Amino acid sequence: MDESFIHRWQSQLKKGTLSFIVLNILQDKEYYGYELIESVREHTEIEVAEGTLYPLMNRLKKDDLVTSKWVEQESGIPRKYYTLTETGVNTLKQMQMYWDGLEASIKRIKL
Repeated sequence: MDESFIHRWQSQLKKGTLSFIVLNILQDKEYYGYELIESVREHTEIEVAEGTLYPLMNRLKKDDLVTSKWVEQESGIPRKYYTLTETGVNTLKQMQMYWDGLEASIKRIKL
């Protein structure tokens, strides 16, 4: 088995689905950055670094899929919280329909 191929494939799969995962997590409530990283790890067992998450969140914000706000804390530094926009909710629905169709296609292949 070619371990390097598997590693590259897993990396590409993670990159391709991380936006979908993050939008799914954000549909329930708002999260701040580190809390979002922890939720991704908890739900998917994918290790996401801050250097991966924050550029992704900036892209999602630029695409009007999420919005952010700074919230002061009683102690410590302010936290930036992320929330889905209406466009993000609608986009997530479209992504979910595509994902469901893709999953069904793959299952048909795996007879």
